[in-house]
Amino acid sequence: MGYTVFHFVVNPIIPGNDVLTAILADYAFDSFEETEDGLKAYIDNQHWSSSLEQQLRELNIPQITFSFTTEELANINWNAAWESQFDPISVGDKCYIRAPFHEEKLNVLNVIIEPKMSFGTGHHATTFLMTEACFDIDLKDKVVVDMGSGTAVLAIVAEKLGAKNVLAIDIDQWAFENAIENIERNRCSKIQVKLGEVEHLKNVESDVFLANINRNILVNQSQTYTQVCKPKSKLLLSGFYETDVPHLLQAFSQFNEVSRKVKDNWCMLVLERI
Repeated sequence: MGYTVFHFVVNPIIPGNDVLTAILADYAFDSFEETEDGLKAYIDNQHWSSSLEQQLRELNIPQITFSFTTEELANINWNAAWESQFDPISVGDKCYIRAPFHEEKLNVLNVIIEPKMSFGTGHHATTFLMTEACFDIDLKDKVVVDMGSGTAVLAIVAEKLGAKNVLAIDIDQWAFENAIENIERNRCSKIQVKLGEVEHLKNVESDVFLANINRNILVNQSQTYTQVCKPKSKLLLSGFYETDVPHLLQAFSQFNEVSRKVKDNWCMLVLERI
């Protein structure tokens, strides 16, 4: 499987890299690496085209400028390359997200994630915030939905914190396969993984709904999420900036805001169904 790497020069890097990463994910880029002057973004050659390059050159992102060059890569061992770059993540003193080749950390909840090219390893601020928030709510014997589950790190945390049933859903094939591997690796037995979107939410009633995606998708799917959430259930949202909060609260008008946290300009909301 061949890859092309886009070398982006971004100004300003913060929050430019995060904004650009979120946009590029919608164009089928599947891994990213921060550099001194911006970002490297990798895309499978089957998704690359000259028209894609033209679309990116015409992108207009308010208050952010960027340029890029491209380079076709020879086939490499992605697992070995990814392992060399993966550092474990401590979420406070409660959770330790690590790869199989890292040593276990005692007296905290360990989550083992194989560092393949999929989202949600804990390195991004939104995954960190969502993971942290899971420890602040009651998950014991709860029905949990993890929408846009990525590596399934949140689903795994939910089961380890006592959830009785977890439904993890993602539209990306690579994330879907990686999620299944990570669930097995963490010896979880209460997580069901589905490939797709909101069609898998039919007849589901959740006590806790987790959605770390992006603002547009959250707003567009807000009605479905609302229908799935039982009265007094919790809805945890991330994947957007604090300036986007009014849009989210308007979309989820049948919820009360419980709390919010911000990290590196990214925001996480905890809402409760009225």
